[in-house]
Amino acid sequence: MPLVSFKFFTARLWFVVSCYLLAIEVFKESKNIHRFIWLSTIPLCIVIGYTMARLISFGVDKQHAHWVMDPFYKDHAVYGAAIAMFLPFIAGFTLTKSRSNTYKLAAFVVLFILIIGEIFSYSRAAWLSLVGAVGVFFIMWFRIKFRYVAALGVIAAVIGFMSLEHIIIDLERNKTDSATDFTEHVRSMSNIATDDSNLERLNRWDCALAMFDEKPVLGFGPGTYAFLYAPYQRPERITLISTNFGDLGNAHSEFLGPLAEQGVLGLITIVALIGLVLYHAITLYYRLEDPQLKMLVMGALMGLITYYIHGVLNNYLDQDKAAVPFFALTAIIVAIDIYHSKPEEIKSGS
Repeated sequence: MPLVSFKFFTARLWFVVSCYLLAIEVFKESKNIHRFIWLSTIPLCIVIGYTMARLISFGVDKQHAHWVMDPFYKDHAVYGAAIAMFLPFIAGFTLTKSRSNTYKLAAFVVLFILIIGEIFSYSRAAWLSLVGAVGVFFIMWFRIKFRYVAALGVIAAVIGFMSLEHIIIDLERNKTDSATDFTEHVRSMSNIATDDSNLERLNRWDCALAMFDEKPVLGFGPGTYAFLYAPYQRPERITLISTNFGDLGNAHSEFLGPLAEQGVLGLITIVALIGLVLYHAITLYYRLEDPQLKMLVMGALMGLITYYIHGVLNNYLDQDKAAVPFFALTAIIVAIDIYHSKPEEIKSGS
């Protein structure tokens, strides 16, 4: 397994160096941020057109929606996650006052294509992540103080804990499986009784926790979960899509995966990094005066939040289609903070 961990480290280092460290230097000029967004989004729209054409040829069936984006994306979930990360930018471009009507019209067309692609990705995690990002946007827009949000969260957690038994009973009564009908597909998010996708996710999480219980401090090593989780599957958790070969996904969580592979230190590192990015992005947004830069920071922050939420349910940072925008969006925030947050730098960099 040391070789597996070394390969994992090398792959992740490549993403960090090229898509974060080098990207910060590229984004030294703010016009390059716009170029990156458009050069990423326009090809994505082409992929959406290709995907929709294939999906329509199969009768817009959800089962086919899982793979019709191949060979550009491995499956519908990472496809939905990628779209979600760029949606906030394009939404912001449609509202930019300093741009021409032609520019805003083009942005609106691209936004429409992205929304269609997101809807027909049938990725419930991506849909949920966008709802969460919109919630954070309104919290920031109305400048709701953190202590009020935290207090509301604590109250919700207490009520949820006190009602946990009733909640579990209601979830187990939900027999709605993922379906082509959008309403039923949304309802199936909470089905832990019969939906194989949800049940398999619980199976993978259960394995991750069992592995953590065995090696809580340092874990089994980066990148090893897929090769080692099979013996930790409990018979009552095994589903129709379970496998012992590590070929159908990973821990289904950007948080539980590191917990199993790198122990409690891995989870603390992930949570700390996310906390730092959120703190600096939010404070930077309120500190900036230039509307264009504020929009870029907000777009990057909302895009990252979609993946942070998505990361609770899936993990795709080992794939370039998710890792490149993820690290690049982080680089955008850092670059604006370093090179464009002072008045004289705003004038020369914009």
